[in-house]
Formats: sequence, C-alpha cells, structure tokens
Amino acid sequence: MRNKIIGFLVFIFFSLQLLAQKEESITLSTKTGNIEGTLLFPEKENNIPVALIISGSGPTDRDGNNPYMKNNSLKMIATGLSEKGIATLRYDKRGIAKSKNAGLKENDLRFENYIDDAKQWVELLKNDIRFNQVVVIGHSEGSLIGMIASQQTNVDKYISVAGVGRPAADILRTQLAGQPSVVLDTALPIIDKLEKGDTITEVPQMLNSLFRPSVQPYIISWFRYDPQIEIAKLKISVLIIQGNTDIQVTVSEAKLLKEANPKAELEIIDGMNHILKEVEMDRQKNIQTYSQPDLPLEEGLIDIIFEFINLI
Repeated sequence: MRNKIIGFLVFIFFSLQLLAQKEESITLSTKTGNIEGTLLFPEKENNIPVALIISGSGPTDRDGNNPYMKNNSLKMIATGLSEKGIATLRYDKRGIAKSKNAGLKENDLRFENYIDDAKQWVELLKNDIRFNQVVVIGHSEGSLIGMIASQQTNVDKYISVAGVGRPAADILRTQLAGQPSVVLDTALPIIDKLEKGDTITEVPQMLNSLFRPSVQPYIISWFRYDPQIEIAKLKISVLIIQGNTDIQVTVSEAKLLKEANPKAELEIIDGMNHILKEVEMDRQKNIQTYSQPDLPLEEGLIDIIFEFINLI
C-alpha cells in the first residue's frame, strides 16, 4: 500500500511539472518559406536562459526523429531543461516535417542555408526580452552548424553534443574504409575532387545515392568546414559532451574539439550513445534504442547542461 501511495505522489509531481510547462509555436520567415519551431517554457517565463537546439543530419525534425526512427531525444532535452527553469527552442529543419515548404531543390541546397537558419533563430531569441541569455546546443551535424552560427551572432554560450572533430570529407573516408575495395577505390577519387570544389558529371551507379550530381554542391559546401578550426574561433564559454557508447561518433572526435579549444569544458558520459540514451557498446542493442521513444535520456546529461548554462 505504501509503495502505491509513493508511486501516486511521484505521478502527481511529474504531472504538475508538465502542466507548469508552456509550449508556444513559433515561425521563422525566410525567403524560401517558413521554418516552424516550438518554444518550451518553464513555469517562470521571464528573465530566464533559453537554449536553441539544432538537430543533426538527415530528415531530422525538432524532436530528434526522422521517418524511419523515433527516439524523442531532442524533445527530452527540451523537457528536461524546462523542468530546471530553462526555456528551449527546437525546430524542424527546412524541408522537413512542418518546415517542408521551406525546402530547397537538392541542387540549390548549401550547408550555409542551415547556418543562416540557426543565425536567424538566434537573432529572434536575442530580441525577445523574456530571455537573459541565449545558448546554442548543436547535436551531431548540428554541432558544426551551431558553432559557426555562434561565431557570427551574439551567443552567450555554446554546447556541442556528439559532434565530430574532423572535416566531413575525412569522416566519409573513415566510414567508407570498411567497404569492399572496389567501393573504396572508386569513392576516394570522387571525395578528393569534391574536396577541391570540383563536381563529377558521371558517378558510378553503386555510388550514385551518395554522390549523385544534384547533391554534390551541398557536399562541396559542407566539406569546406573543419570543426577544429571553427570551434577554435569561439571566444565564449564552450561545453563539449560525448558519450562513450556512441557508434557514430567516437570519444576521439570530442577530444579533437577540446584540443582545438583548450578552454572548453569536456564531459565524457559513460554509457551514453549517439541519441543520448543509456546502452552498452553493442551495435544491435545500440541501434534498437533509436526506435525507443520512451527510453529516457542518459542520467546526468540534463544536469551537466543545466550546470553549464547557469555557471556564471
């Protein structure tokens, strides 16, 4: 009976916390269409910090989900921070979910489009008198987008979560190293050309999905940026977070970022994977978490972010 009462009280406590939170739909108008986002407020709505959450690569929405996998990782970050008194803004990338109409044709899309979107969101938040500081949180590919946007706007703090420390061309070479030699030997010259800014007219069929002509301008624009160079430019407080059971981004990548910006704080979280959930270093079990939306975030992640944001 006592356990039932305690369980009921815990349920009531968390229900009241959720009721205290307030969601506000927000729209960013761009030349190519509207980008839609969600502002999540804690009980207190004024004179509080706000964190802009930038999602990773692919068709990822504001909650950290895509059409193939649902994990709610970014939504959980927003909820967790709100419970601690920090507002958040998360948004659907252009061309994705409710921002679908802001999508560009594939051959017109550039990495800078994502950077510009993040910059505009920052400016919108900086002009909102309810917030006393703006923090950028970039996850995965959003880490690089966030660190560049943070250079070019008046951001107060920056957080990289599961971000790589090498240029995309180098990461791609590493990923392809495990493929059969016929694939690797064909792909490497293509990567070399794209890295130099040259396009390839005829792409072998086996690599067309990766290097099709229409996506090459985007790849070229993405290859231009070196995360170590970009994070070194930041003169604000920086936090680098990396899990040691991440099968997509290794701890060594986070250490490269730390080396490039020695003043940055580095937090390696034991047992946390790429989508910020607790799991052992087993590929099959790791991937299963990508489709478990009710699996909570790794314990301690929200506390680390909260303490960094509130550190004077």
